[in-house]
Amino acid sequence: MKIVIPGGSGQIGTILARSLAGKGHEVVVLTRNPNANISLPWRQVHWDGCNLDGDEGWQSEIDGCDVVINLAGRSVDCRYHKENRHRIKQSRILSTNAIAESIELAKFPPKVWLQASTATIYSHRYDAANDEVTGILGVDDEKMPDTWEFSIDVATSWEAAANAAYLPNTRLVLMRMAMVMSPDAGGVFDTLSRLARWGLGGTVGDGKQFVSWIHEEDLMTAVDWLIERDDLTGPINLAAPNPIPYSRFMQKLRSAWGTLIGIPATRWMVELAAFCLRTESELVLKSRRVVPTLLSDSGFQFRFPEWGTAATNLAGKWRTQRQQVA
Repeated sequence: MKIVIPGGSGQIGTILARSLAGKGHEVVVLTRNPNANISLPWRQVHWDGCNLDGDEGWQSEIDGCDVVINLAGRSVDCRYHKENRHRIKQSRILSTNAIAESIELAKFPPKVWLQASTATIYSHRYDAANDEVTGILGVDDEKMPDTWEFSIDVATSWEAAANAAYLPNTRLVLMRMAMVMSPDAGGVFDTLSRLARWGLGGTVGDGKQFVSWIHEEDLMTAVDWLIERDDLTGPINLAAPNPIPYSRFMQKLRSAWGTLIGIPATRWMVELAAFCLRTESELVLKSRRVVPTLLSDSGFQFRFPEWGTAATNLAGKWRTQRQQVA
C-alpha cells in the first residue's frame, strides 16, 4: 500500500513509518522540515500544515494513496500561555482541515483516514474506566484546572474538524491514543525512566490517579488492524486494557530498572517542577482511566496488556539501544 503520514516526523510518526516501511509499504511523511541529509526507508515531502498546493506537491501524494495517518499538531510539551494555546489548537485544526479538503478533492481518495486524537478527551475520574461507548467526555469537575479544560477543548475541536469532512469513499477512524511507550530518546518512557533510575519516581499527589498507556508494538499492530478492519470507524481508544494508579505504575517502572527508592512529590512540588521545565503538570496529575472496548471486542489481542511486563520489555530495549550507540 501507499501510506501518507502528515506530521510523521515526531516520535509516534517515526515508530509507525519505520514499522510500515519495514513491511514493504510505500511510506510518505509530510513534514515542514524535510532532512535530505538523512537516509530513511521512506520519503519526506514538504508541506506547511495548512495550505493545499495542487497537483505538484503534497496534495498529489494524497490523491491515489491507500491510507492517510494524520499526526500533525504542535507539541503540547510547553506552558499553556495564550500564544502557545493558539498555536497548539490551530496547528491541529488547520492541518486536519487541509487533509480533509485534499481527500474531498482527490480523484482517487484513500480508503482509510486514521486521524490522531487523544485519550485526554475523557474526563478526570477514579471510579470507572472511560471507553468509547459509556465514557464521559469533557469536564465533569468544577475544580478542574483551566489547563486541563484547554486540553479537552483541543481534543474535541480536533475531532470535530475531521468529522466535518465529506468523505463518501473514505473510512474515518479517530485514534484516541494514550501515552505511547517506546525506548526512544525524549519520549514519555525515557523521561519517566530517568526519574525512576534517579530514585525520584515515587508517588505524585495522592498517587491514585490512573495512568493509561500503550506499548509501541501494540500501537503498530493496532494501526495495521485499523487499516484492515472495515467495520471499525469513528472513535477508537488505543490504550492497553489495564490502566493502573500512578503509584503502582511507578513502582513497576522502578522494579524494571532495579531501583528500590522512589521519593514522593506533593502536588505543589509537581507544579513547581512543571513551571521550571516549561511544561504542564497534567501529564502526571490527571487521572486517565481509559480502556479499548471497541478494539478488544473486534478481536484485537494485546501483546503487552500489563504494565509490569511492558516496562520490563521497554527497559531492556532501552539498554540495548544505548549499548549500540556506545
